[in-house]
Amino acid sequence: MQPKIQRSSCTSILIGKNASNDGSVIIGRNEDSQTAWPKHLQFNPRQKVTGNHFRSRANKFELELPELIFQHSATPEWTDRYGIFAEDGINEYHVAVSATESAYGNERVLAHDPFKTGTGILEEAIVTVVLPYVKTARAGVQRLGAIINEHGSAEANGILFADQNEAWYFEVASGHQWVAQRIPDDAYAVVANQISIQTIDFTDPDNFIWAPHLEDFVTKNNLWPATRPFNFRRIFGTNDDSDLTYNTPRVWSGQRLLTPSCEQTPQDHELPFLRQPDYPITIAAAARVLGDHFQDTPYDLMGNQPVAKRFRPISVATTQESHLLQLRSTATPELVGIHWLAMGVTAQSVFVPFYSQGAKVPQMYQRGRENYTPTSAYWIFKQAGVLVDRAPQAYARDLSGTQTQTTQDLWRQLALADAKIAALAGVQRQAALDQSNAQVAKIALSAYQKLISTLITKQTARSPLNFKVDPNL
Repeated sequence: MQPKIQRSSCTSILIGKNASNDGSVIIGRNEDSQTAWPKHLQFNPRQKVTGNHFRSRANKFELELPELIFQHSATPEWTDRYGIFAEDGINEYHVAVSATESAYGNERVLAHDPFKTGTGILEEAIVTVVLPYVKTARAGVQRLGAIINEHGSAEANGILFADQNEAWYFEVASGHQWVAQRIPDDAYAVVANQISIQTIDFTDPDNFIWAPHLEDFVTKNNLWPATRPFNFRRIFGTNDDSDLTYNTPRVWSGQRLLTPSCEQTPQDHELPFLRQPDYPITIAAAARVLGDHFQDTPYDLMGNQPVAKRFRPISVATTQESHLLQLRSTATPELVGIHWLAMGVTAQSVFVPFYSQGAKVPQMYQRGRENYTPTSAYWIFKQAGVLVDRAPQAYARDLSGTQTQTTQDLWRQLALADAKIAALAGVQRQAALDQSNAQVAKIALSAYQKLISTLITKQTARSPLNFKVDPNL
């Protein structure tokens, strides 16, 4: 029997270099799948593998791979029983990939080009067969496109690509039809489980790359009038009531945070794919988007308003990990890629800045299985969240205080390490990278272990077996 294929119901963000505060290109995503399914951090070394062949455990997709595997970071599942699900990472050439943003093609399109569920590429394979073999974001788009052209796709997905110069968003909406759009340098995009790319300009290959027969496919099957602009979202995507509850409110909320000057509504089918921010976007602002549960609105999932549970927020209990892959504009190669990683529920976690060219993974980030263990980074962050969930209002200050102080400490460590590493070379530089990665892990985990201790101690007073004793007895 074929095992059940897990898909991530995520939210993504892509930020052009002139839209960020420091010239970085940034892509990020919440990986949402299950409430208790640990992730690990990996730093995979550069190596040569003779007869390098990929065989999926989720279906019958297979692919011959190049012998040379570039160094890269990744966050695979605790088990490869259902597939690898490496999900996100940055390679030694400063290319970042995050896969995937699950999406849905409509029945009109799928009637003519159904998914290749048995042999097509799935989410679980994309990072593994693309990231270690490309030297630019554009090359990543082209490699994935070529794989889908030959083998087909088993599902609708969005894939994020970035390097130091540009970010791309790739959407596959049927078995073989796909398009990728370059994010303008002064813009950002927030995507939430929908086909999102809008008008395609087939005369602009610098900003669009597409499946070889995309236009012919649409024309041949009478899917869109040739006299209208080619709108990929309208032709291939969905536009129904479930989108208005599950998807568009998340895009609205991301855009309200980054472009508050623009008035929109949560159930607007025409929210734009691309927006310019009102202010330069910092890592903190991007993290705020990924941690959003409609705070400061009537729809806050943690609030008590009548409409509090009306819409699905960005940050939910099923988040396994959240990442921001930052490609900085520095000229020091080892300092370019920062793999910001928040284990567990984004709104209750902190983003830890790991140098993506590290060689040694902090021990607790290598651990964690299906059941709780106190020696796993994933489970430490989950435990703190579960304890907060017992009385969110009562423990809000404990959580926010820990997040604020820990984030400040992590930023301080990153700044100190940047200065130290830039002054070193060779093996000393690599050792300093690994030392900083160990230190940021220690800062975050120590803070959350202290938070757990505080929460457990406080919760002893909330037992239902408490009884008010006569002070005279």
